[in-house]
Amino acid sequence: MSLAANKRVLSGMRPTGQLHLGHYHGVLKNWLQLQHEFECFFFVADWHALTTNYEETGLIADSAFDIVVDWLSVGINPSAATIFVQSRVPEHAELHLLLSMITPLSWLERVPTYKDQQEKLSGRDLLTYGFLGYPLLQAADILIYKAGHVPVGEDQVAHIELSREIARRFNFIYGRELGFEEKALAAVRKLGKRTAALYQELRKRYQEEGLTEALERAQALLEGQQNISIGDRERLLGYLEGGGKVILPEPRALLTPESKMPGLDGEKMSKSYHNTIGLREAPDSVRQKLRTMPTDPARVRRTDPGDPARCPVWKFHEIYSTLEVRQWAQEGCRTAGIGCLDCKQPIIDAVLKEQAPIRERSEEFLGDRETVKAILDEGCEVARKAARETLDEVRQAMNLDYR
Repeated sequence: MSLAANKRVLSGMRPTGQLHLGHYHGVLKNWLQLQHEFECFFFVADWHALTTNYEETGLIADSAFDIVVDWLSVGINPSAATIFVQSRVPEHAELHLLLSMITPLSWLERVPTYKDQQEKLSGRDLLTYGFLGYPLLQAADILIYKAGHVPVGEDQVAHIELSREIARRFNFIYGRELGFEEKALAAVRKLGKRTAALYQELRKRYQEEGLTEALERAQALLEGQQNISIGDRERLLGYLEGGGKVILPEPRALLTPESKMPGLDGEKMSKSYHNTIGLREAPDSVRQKLRTMPTDPARVRRTDPGDPARCPVWKFHEIYSTLEVRQWAQEGCRTAGIGCLDCKQPIIDAVLKEQAPIRERSEEFLGDRETVKAILDEGCEVARKAARETLDEVRQAMNLDYR
């Protein structure tokens, strides 16, 4: 893993409309923290939207704008993170094409979500290469930036593993430059006597004993070396593992905490379940949705006691309420001391309080589209510069550099 990859994070969202509170609690809160700890690239995955909705392209551009407004409104800072649109960086597509030449078809067919999505979206025509190959496009998205970390949920880990396998295969095929070992040994000597000795010791411990700790220590050792070129660093990283030059570093899954944000029916909040509250939904609409959301079915009358564990409202209390309010809600429900509307009011107040600053900032961005456009223009330029650098290395390794 190269120096740049160790601290670079990549994550994206498909443009399917305005975001909801599930996105905020499940993804965006994590992004807000990551942007201060890593070099973050956050992108609108508009090409990915075509893999299942290729016949419905009319709303993609508007949805992309809405998503970016949502990101900015919750606090994603364009000074701390690069925000861009996938299709405005065509290097993604070229790397996808080049990687498709070396990726076995069976690797794509075995991705768990391939058959799962076919079953869930049985009403759509998914017999296309775009749908089969979307994990490869995802790999290209990651590898084009040499991202070291990709925040994903448990269900997406298989996609990151595929990206690792593709990077490994690419490096094995194209990283074996002529005279590699001699060049690697020459690079070792440039480290200085003490550092070179430590590097060789760690390399030996990893290759002979398989100690991952030794590999990680050696990688960290190389990160701190300022007196060697990028090419020598990549040779030394490859030499550590007994292979060739590392052109495409293997990314790692950065598991995100599972979103505990429930939908209005108590199930996972999802547009497909029609149980969402929009991130910047109008207050009157939010009040109406929360006031009419289902409760414990045992509470038919106001005087009937209930069980919070069977009530969707209780899941909202677990997220939004203090311990004192939760105790009040539990006791009031079990003794019929409070009605369901009474129980819902603290939730309504908390959700509206959470949304208020987001909604306020969104109005500023919605009223100044040029600022949003300028942020995207700058982000796309930064992203494309990074992508070009990787693609230049890929072309050179594949002997496709004709300049």
